[in-house]
Parts: sequence; structure tokens; C-alpha cells
Amino acid sequence: MYFYEMHLHTSEGSECGGSGGAEQALYYKSLGYDGIFVTDHFFNGNSRINFTMPDESWGNKIEAFCKGYENAKKKGDEIGLSVFFGFEYAFHGTEWLIYGLSKEWLLENPHIMEMSPREFLEYVKKCGGFVIQAHPFREASYIDTIRILPHHIDGMEILNTKNTDRANAVAELFTSLNEIPVTCGSDCHHDKDGNLCAMGCEHKINSVSEFFERLENGELSLFRIDERGSFKKYNK
Repeated sequence: MYFYEMHLHTSEGSECGGSGGAEQALYYKSLGYDGIFVTDHFFNGNSRINFTMPDESWGNKIEAFCKGYENAKKKGDEIGLSVFFGFEYAFHGTEWLIYGLSKEWLLENPHIMEMSPREFLEYVKKCGGFVIQAHPFREASYIDTIRILPHHIDGMEILNTKNTDRANAVAELFTSLNEIPVTCGSDCHHDKDGNLCAMGCEHKINSVSEFFERLENGELSLFRIDERGSFKKYNK
């Protein structure tokens, strides 16, 4: 079985990140993961770039934003860990994980900041990207409304290890009733985080598009890491 983290942050891109991309790559490799998706908070969320480069050009901001992924990818190539690019897009506390696009795409599309969430998600899909709704039923002080756009996503987190059990259970029920593919994510912010989960596949994943094809075909399973550091299948 091959194991993948779909939701993690780095200190280069996320203000809340506690470890750099290279550190995160080393950490996940040490735990037995085969790959990670780096999903730093974008400019409309808790992005470090908002605090360190408020007056810089769009291009400079994108270059800085992608450093976490690039540092993780460089280290991953050295140690045999697959590293994929993503980002976490936000709207008043509602967040979606975006996959399958690139730094070049971001550089060419500064207008995405002017779009409504629905327009943005439709545009992501049009451009060949994939969307997972992150921690969809989380209740927190920074979230004013629970927003769900089920026809604009490729899946939904039903296990976010930083969510409450109640929020995860509601997400699980919602996806079951609406036949939405399910994922999990650790929402990991530093390399001391022991509360982790993983998507498991019997085959090695070589690309983002392959990952989502296998997700759609029901070939992926959810796992949690138990107190002994072993991957244990999550019973939905």
C-alpha cells in the first residue's frame, strides 16, 4: 500500500506554518508516506505572503508563495518522496484545496482574486484542475457561514484530523447522501504533528490526474496513523 498526505502547510507559504517544506518532506518520509500534496494558504487566506510582501508585484508574490512546495519537492526528489503542488483557496473562512494546476498557471491568472468562489471553482475545473472541499462543516470563530458547493468539487474531506468528530461525521453523512468522493487530510502545520491521516492506494501515484482518476474509481482508502505509528484503515 502507498500512502499520501493531501493537506499540509509550510512556513514559507502559510502564516500558520511551523516547519519549512524540506522539513515537512523529511518528516513524512520518516513516517512511511510515499507522497505529499503541499497546500499552502493562498492570498485570500492565512498566507504568509500577506504579512511579508503586501506591496510586492503579483509575480514576486507567487514566486515567494511557491517556495514551500519547491523546497519540499527538491528534498522529496533527494529522498524518494513524491511531492505534488496545490494550494488552499479561501472565502470568508470557507476553504477549498486546489490541485493539478501550477506556479505558471498562477503567474498567468492574477484576475482569480476578483472572482466569486463559484466563478473561481468553475474556472479551475475549466483549466483542468481538481477541487476538494476542506473541513466542510468546521465551526470556528473565523468562519461566518458554512458554504457547500457540491457541484463544483471532485471530493470532500470527511476526515480532517484537526476537525471535531462531529464536523467530520456531518461531512461523512453529506457525502454519503450526495454520492461525493471522500478524502482525508491531516491539515498538518509542522513536523511535530502526530495527529495524521493518509489516503492509501495499492498502486504508486505518479501524477495529480492519476490520483483523481483513482479517487473517482473508488480505488483509494482512508487511513489514520495510530499511537504506534502504524497506518490503520479508517472505518467510515
